[in-house]
Amino acid sequence: MKVLGACPLDCPDACSWVVDVQDGRATGLRGNREHPVTRGALCVKVNRYLDQVHSPERLTRPLRRVGRKGGGRFEPITWDEALDEIATRLTGILAEYGGEAVWPFHGTGSLGYIQGLEGFSGRRFFNALGASLHDPTICSVAGSTGLKYTLGTAGGMDPEQLAQSRLILLWGTNPLSSGHHVWKFIQDSGAYTVAIDPVRTRTAERCDEHLAPLPGTDAALALGLMHVIVGLGAEDTEFLETRTEGWPEFRERVAQYPPERVAEITGLPVERIVGLGERIARTRPTAIRASQGMQRHAGGGMALRTLACLPGVTGDWAIPGGGLHYSTSGHFRLDTPALMRFDLLPHPVRTLSMTRMGEVLLDTDGPPVKALFVIAANPVGSNPDQRRVIEGLSREDLFTVVLEHFPTDTVDYADIVLPATMQPEHLDVLAAYGNLYLVWNEPAVTPPGECLPTTETFRRLARRLGLTEPALYDSDEDLANQLLKQYDVDRLRADGFLKIDPRPVPVDKLRFVSDRAARAGHDPLAGYTPPADPGDGLVLISAASHYFLNTSFGVDPELRRRAGAPTVTIHPGDAEARGIADGDPVTVHNDRGSFEAVAEVSDRVRPGVAATTKGRWAKHSGGATVNATVAERDSDFGGGAVFHDNRVSITPRR
Repeated sequence: MKVLGACPLDCPDACSWVVDVQDGRATGLRGNREHPVTRGALCVKVNRYLDQVHSPERLTRPLRRVGRKGGGRFEPITWDEALDEIATRLTGILAEYGGEAVWPFHGTGSLGYIQGLEGFSGRRFFNALGASLHDPTICSVAGSTGLKYTLGTAGGMDPEQLAQSRLILLWGTNPLSSGHHVWKFIQDSGAYTVAIDPVRTRTAERCDEHLAPLPGTDAALALGLMHVIVGLGAEDTEFLETRTEGWPEFRERVAQYPPERVAEITGLPVERIVGLGERIARTRPTAIRASQGMQRHAGGGMALRTLACLPGVTGDWAIPGGGLHYSTSGHFRLDTPALMRFDLLPHPVRTLSMTRMGEVLLDTDGPPVKALFVIAANPVGSNPDQRRVIEGLSREDLFTVVLEHFPTDTVDYADIVLPATMQPEHLDVLAAYGNLYLVWNEPAVTPPGECLPTTETFRRLARRLGLTEPALYDSDEDLANQLLKQYDVDRLRADGFLKIDPRPVPVDKLRFVSDRAARAGHDPLAGYTPPADPGDGLVLISAASHYFLNTSFGVDPELRRRAGAPTVTIHPGDAEARGIADGDPVTVHNDRGSFEAVAEVSDRVRPGVAATTKGRWAKHSGGATVNATVAERDSDFGGGAVFHDNRVSITPRR
């Protein structure tokens, strides 16, 4: 039997896949050849997904902590015992502190609308309790907010149109390691490709040209390129006059960023800035593919806001194959209010920021968080300021329930662990943020042991608490139908995927000057906001790994073997100044924390920059990872994280 499904992981591609089932067991997994983006191929990580499903480390029974928090010692219990204990603890917390003392912490382990983050699975249950809201600020919020200021939407161009482009700027993105299916459209185009990235990544090595600006200076580079274009008289005057607002003011700002000034800010040679600006000026259509990494710093939202202005100056937004692609999420017409039912809240409640977990758990009062539900998340491995997160999770008065597949670093701090189903074992709906396809995931096999879908876990918990709201007991099929009112659900379920019609971009006019930004307290004019880490030392980039996806594959011994020991790449000049040789064990540290790595001395990074990758578990990496050095500090827009606005010292370990 072959069952159509969808990859739930935090990747723009949302691949359609086919599960082979024999005698009730999933025996094979491959990309769906019929899907125009997946085209039969999965990535090096997801090719091993069934190894995860069948892993001997899989959690298949409810567990109760025995011993200290963080010790990772548990005893198996029944579902009845687990539900009774959770219900009893919640009842007491609700009576003493109120519903806002409960924090449902959703992560990106699943982007499903039924079982995962995108639909805040279980949110109806938490609304009925009056629990705090969860703001998932860890990924893309700064850039999305910036794009909305410029375009009115975060939904950009259809990436399949990249096949029509003549010039493609891959700006702060490494698709050959993270979301590789877009590369096929880039190859189909035959376009001249330019990688703009502080690191010479796998993707940069395959491009025609690579520019390595200092991290966090992307908006200044964009302004410098526009300065060159305007200086050549190559701006699209008709587009500017008819489809933009605030061009005269923005033109004055562009004039403030001549190539010489931009070279000082970015660390790039003047001639490289001028050369790329001239190439953009004479090449239509030009497309920009940007991803989340470039907006994880103090000026990240402004960077995307300003970058979206560049195709406005050239008029590329009006040309098929031109424009900017950051996320397609803004194009989907999904009825998430009907799915989440915020009308069930008994009163307005506070919102807690995902990337401020340490602060929330240690410093927030009125009321303090007393019950934490961690759903498809591993904050010890993924959140900033690892030390403070661990300190918060170690509170003995914090009742923590973790829904998980494996004994992650975060599971070690749980009071109760509930075994969750994996993708071939439940129904779900995915909407790609890197293309325009809805994808249906049909359950293919029976869950192992006592694993339950997240939806069923909260249905059972609602029943144990005696909640009577009928919406809390809707089936997964009911939830999917409520979400997909605008689409043909029967066709989606039968075919496995469905391409949607994109909304026009820009929706109305491109806004160089944004009243919306001004009302939020920001500069109404697009521009440049510099990075803001007050520390000294090298700027540390912690990008996606080729072998891990966030921390989802940190349990896989084969992928850990392929990834090798944690490394930090530093430029030969920076290494010599610190007495570091290639292969030396080093400590990477600042006043927030430290982690251990092996030095890779290479010109793949520019001077002043160090590079490592995210996705490792602390328990497999000497007790700490790169996030031990990252600050709990907000980006400019939306409260986004600042993983790449991080200065560190690197010293030899003798």
